[in-house]
Amino acid sequence: MSKKVLVTGVAGFIANRTAQMLLDAGHEVIGIDNMNSYYDVKLKEFRLNELKKNENFRFYNIDIEHIVDLEKLFAENEFSKVLNLAARAGVRYSMENPDIYVSTNIQGNLNLLNMCKKHNIKKFVLASTSSLYAGKEMPFLETLDVSEPISPYAATKKGAEAMCYSYHHLYDIDCTIVRYFTVYGELSRPDMAQLRFMKWIDNEQEITLYGDGTQARDFTHVDDIARGTILASEKDLGFEIINLGGGENPIEINQMIKMFEEKLGKKAIVNNLEFNKSDMHKTWANIDKANKLLGWKPEISFTEGIDRCVSHYKDNYTFYQGIEL
Repeated sequence: MSKKVLVTGVAGFIANRTAQMLLDAGHEVIGIDNMNSYYDVKLKEFRLNELKKNENFRFYNIDIEHIVDLEKLFAENEFSKVLNLAARAGVRYSMENPDIYVSTNIQGNLNLLNMCKKHNIKKFVLASTSSLYAGKEMPFLETLDVSEPISPYAATKKGAEAMCYSYHHLYDIDCTIVRYFTVYGELSRPDMAQLRFMKWIDNEQEITLYGDGTQARDFTHVDDIARGTILASEKDLGFEIINLGGGENPIEINQMIKMFEEKLGKKAIVNNLEFNKSDMHKTWANIDKANKLLGWKPEISFTEGIDRCVSHYKDNYTFYQGIEL
């Protein structure tokens, strides 16, 4: 049955793909985004223009921090559920500008929860992060204590998670929190290693690499992440925190660089800098809960995912060359 779904941060990497999958399934999607310039807006506009081709999609330039705009939006639309995928992202940038991470990731999330409470919307999904697991034993289980975040970004996501629990407890809102593990794929953010390294290697420019490259990530393709997010939005779970990750052995950054070298036919020029203390050395998700509750597991291997990234890059070469890193 078709439903009207609110997707926040809809011009962003993950939210955009999630919205597209919802549209493909026949749902009506209302998307909001403030189109901030944290990274090159041309990339956001490219993603957004693809969604606008569907007659069941409507876009509003709204910031989740602005409660008056949200009041009007919720008054004019009857949403079946809210997927809050909007966030200030980036661990290192959060150290420079912690205030805006608090205002978006905590206050913005609270604004949306208040709208759900006021308009009796009972399903809420929050996108959270594997960054909360820093320093814990791998593979990371959802039951681990995550009360010691090592970056303002992770701290604000923890705050948003805690508020979701409060609103579930007080107002019976069904809240599902999905913790994402290093999402990559076509049209990814230009501050992420996958797009940066691919473009730098192809242009024979120096790669800036914090650490020696042995740090590893549980890379998860954006299509798998979007699919898992939608599955989480379709279940009545009460309150749950669910990992969405690759679930296999983490991939070293050096391995990713080597794969790009092979597929682009060029040698990387690497400038190794000191490892950033706000970063995690490795991430690795236990995804048993996602499999049990959602019937979800990743379907796209890292090799296939990198192939897709390189193919999309080559097919849209002029566009990618115009994107600022």
